[in-house]
Amino acid sequence: MNQTVAAQGKHPAGLYTLFFLEMWERFSYYGMRAILFLFMVAAVETGGLGFSEEYAGAVYGLYTAGVYLLAVPGGWIADRLIGQQKAVWYGGIVIALGHFSLAVPDMHFFYLGLFLIVVGTGLLKPNASTIVGELYPDGGARRDAGFSLFYMGINLGAFIGPLIVGGLGEGANWHYGFAAAGVGMVLGVIQYQLQRHKLGDAGRLPTRDVADPADAGRLRNEWRGFWIAVGALVLAAAAVLFGLVGFDPVLVARGAAAAIIGVAVVYFAYILMFGRIDAQDRRRVWLLVILYVFSAMFWSGFEQAGSSLNIFAERYTDRWILGWEMPASWLQSVNPIFIILLAPVFASIWIRLGARNLNPSVPVKFGLGLISLGLGFAVMAFAASLAVSGDRVLPLWLVLTYLLHTTGELCLSPVGLSAVTKLAPRKFLGQMMGLWFISISLGNLFAGLIAGQFDRESLPQMPSMFLSIFLWTAGPGVLLLLLSRWLKGMSGGRT
Repeated sequence: MNQTVAAQGKHPAGLYTLFFLEMWERFSYYGMRAILFLFMVAAVETGGLGFSEEYAGAVYGLYTAGVYLLAVPGGWIADRLIGQQKAVWYGGIVIALGHFSLAVPDMHFFYLGLFLIVVGTGLLKPNASTIVGELYPDGGARRDAGFSLFYMGINLGAFIGPLIVGGLGEGANWHYGFAAAGVGMVLGVIQYQLQRHKLGDAGRLPTRDVADPADAGRLRNEWRGFWIAVGALVLAAAAVLFGLVGFDPVLVARGAAAAIIGVAVVYFAYILMFGRIDAQDRRRVWLLVILYVFSAMFWSGFEQAGSSLNIFAERYTDRWILGWEMPASWLQSVNPIFIILLAPVFASIWIRLGARNLNPSVPVKFGLGLISLGLGFAVMAFAASLAVSGDRVLPLWLVLTYLLHTTGELCLSPVGLSAVTKLAPRKFLGQMMGLWFISISLGNLFAGLIAGQFDRESLPQMPSMFLSIFLWTAGPGVLLLLLSRWLKGMSGGRT
């Protein structure tokens, strides 16, 4: 039995090691994200980069999409090569280096910092969650409770990060904020290394069979392929950083979106035509295809929080309180507070409805999530119409929007992860989970491209722009509700 598992009814000591690691990692990620878009569009005279909104939106979309996209190879590296514990350790170090690179007032270090954070998060994020699961080899309710505590650490860090990083970045110097994010990650890495022994064997070794001679041969080829890929990635990054290759983030973002869609289409087609699955599994895969599309739609709206909604908070929201102006980035802490408050409520609602055989199906929950998200943008359309008159609006409009977005997130995000585990054919489960993260990555790319349309000249059109996002999200949500009975039938009783 795993030595980290404590007595019955208690949680493994290693859970708290991962709790604080994830808290500091999310502190750094969401703290930096709260000021990233604002920093890019701020005038050079104020210490910003002076990017146009379109250019900044594309960079922001590529960055946030990359974080999720690299979770797939990050999980593979841990599974096959180094184990989850080392992946988390190296990932945390790379993330810290990325934040400190952003703290250097130089354009080359700016792009280098974003690149390092993407790589480091791809190593750390998926593997920390995997170790949590391995701390509970018996599964059951204790594992669910352990993940609840773990996600509390995520949202605690996401709440504190914008307050400290945003306060320093907007109130003193942008680069002080980025440095503060780096300090937070360093604290997380130090804490993790000092307490790492409490994890025991959970995630310590790769999942491959080291005693299998055939596997050892494959391993040599995999290490060779890994170093070739790393070398190619470093060369490509260096070519961009030193101007040897032109870099237009708008074109790259559009091309990346097309490439991700193409990969997803080809992979699903392969499974459906050559995956050797029965008719029932084929119907479930088709249902996953539909859910993946709606997932990308959801995240393309939800991820406006750090971009267009952040810009609205900075330019059109009255943040003066008793003679002091609150940093716009502080409003990024509203969502994690609502998550902390409402997640237990939603969990209780689903359990009670399930006890009465009234628990909504996955398509219904997806539909409710999209509608709730859309209603948030309907609120923003009204708030933007008030801003058009020339007056700054109250922060309560954004708070109400984030409340609706949070209820949408709680309907869709955890339900989507659960649906993949229920619907994916067993032999394709890990790959299907990777594709779920790719759908989030695609949504983030679209979010950045959409945010690029919200420039200073677009204020008169802003109400209609928010209304368009409302239709883009709430409309598909209504469609899902109308088709929910048919879609539920495709699951064969697994939703």
